[in-house]
Amino acid sequence: MSSENVQTKWGQFISLIIVFFFWGFVGSANDILIPVFKKVFTLSQVQSQLVAWAFYAAYFVGSIIFFLVSLKRDVLQQFGYKKTLSAGLLLSAVGSFLFVPAATMASFPFFLTALFTVGLGFSIQQIVANPLAIKMGSPETGAHRLTLAGGINSFGTTIGAILLGIALFGMGDDKKTSLSLEDIKLPFIILGLAFILVAVFMYFSKIEDPAKVEEEALIEHQHVKFSILDYPQLYLGMLGIFIYVGTEVTIISNLPALLHTKEFGNVLEDAIAPFIALYWGSLMIGRWNGGANVFNTSNLVNTALKFIVPAVAFGVIIGANIFAAHDVSSFYIYPIWILLFIAVSFVGGKNAGKTLMLFGLSGITMMVAGLVWPDPSIAKFFFISGGLFLSIMWPSIFDLAIAGLGKNTGKASSFLIMMILGGGVIPLIQGSICDLDATNPNGILGISFTHFSYVVPLIGFAYLAFYGFYCPKILKRQGINHVEGGGGGH
Repeated sequence: MSSENVQTKWGQFISLIIVFFFWGFVGSANDILIPVFKKVFTLSQVQSQLVAWAFYAAYFVGSIIFFLVSLKRDVLQQFGYKKTLSAGLLLSAVGSFLFVPAATMASFPFFLTALFTVGLGFSIQQIVANPLAIKMGSPETGAHRLTLAGGINSFGTTIGAILLGIALFGMGDDKKTSLSLEDIKLPFIILGLAFILVAVFMYFSKIEDPAKVEEEALIEHQHVKFSILDYPQLYLGMLGIFIYVGTEVTIISNLPALLHTKEFGNVLEDAIAPFIALYWGSLMIGRWNGGANVFNTSNLVNTALKFIVPAVAFGVIIGANIFAAHDVSSFYIYPIWILLFIAVSFVGGKNAGKTLMLFGLSGITMMVAGLVWPDPSIAKFFFISGGLFLSIMWPSIFDLAIAGLGKNTGKASSFLIMMILGGGVIPLIQGSICDLDATNPNGILGISFTHFSYVVPLIGFAYLAFYGFYCPKILKRQGINHVEGGGGGH
């Protein structure tokens, strides 16, 4: 680690990861807003999923716009990383402030516009922050920095739902069970001001623009003109990112509807936050566990960290919920799933393809168990544990998709980022299945359609397992020795 400490610009990097925290914070806050908007605006489940659609579609639109502009001029080189990053933060601030007139007008389309604007700002931040983190030191330790940043992102998702839940519903004896749109204004005004403060901080920080390095990588199979269709690992990986993000988002976006069903306890909006925190905390557990690979330790210490780090992360989840005066006594059984995750991570090791395949198969198993388990109080944890097995898939898919791309890696990465759109599309599919309960109260196969809708993430895990199995074979035919997986997050 000594060389890494010398080469990595830790002071600048610590400033940068504040942005990663915001991505996670707002992403999980959406899951609080979905059931609230559904109740206030009397929406169907698929209509409520437009919240996720507006947010994640903005990533796609923002990436497209940035890509088209970059064809004419190199934005990052012309304006600099800091200025571009600050501009993205200010755009997200504008989106946050738009929540105020949206609440005043009681307009659901206006709320979607506000979320879309926040997401546009995030797309710019994503495009800038990920390569900037990689370039804040030695290229060999770039993945390590993204791993650490991914852990901070997951911390933001974990506490975001809890803090917004407190802001909207209160805590303890003063907790409210109903909500007016006026209650939404103050939290998002504060969020908008925070975006502005961070933008100013970034603008005047000591973060340096990385030097422009001409990297003409020499690879055996270099095409004169770049085409996605020349690289099956890439176009299958693009579908993988689309499905991965969609699966990650759809599990939690539709969970409030599942828990609100009679069979799952008729959980109300004010009691949803702990479950949202546990789901996003599951991704934090997985990414912190993956982060243990960053440290150059002995096998014994590394093995110990694989158990200690998830235990600490789970303690953070429980502690945050207890602080918010939530009853989390039912969560104490969850370490069973964490131990299953740790066991699978040992088998997968650092091989991206093997890890992706095993975690995909594990995800399938969890979704099937959640669908057939007779006790709903246990079944819900099988669905929530999907977060554990999704947690370190992002870098594995990325590693597989860009392997052998050489100097086209940058173009490939931009196409992969566009596929975050899956987070807006797949929840709509699952939400439409949930809505079948309105016209078919008897459900299907002895369960409600809302319960049955979790066949959607099951199919998602199946494709991810297939990609993890098949892509290394594609790379082998191209003569490419495969790379290691990391532990970061989007």
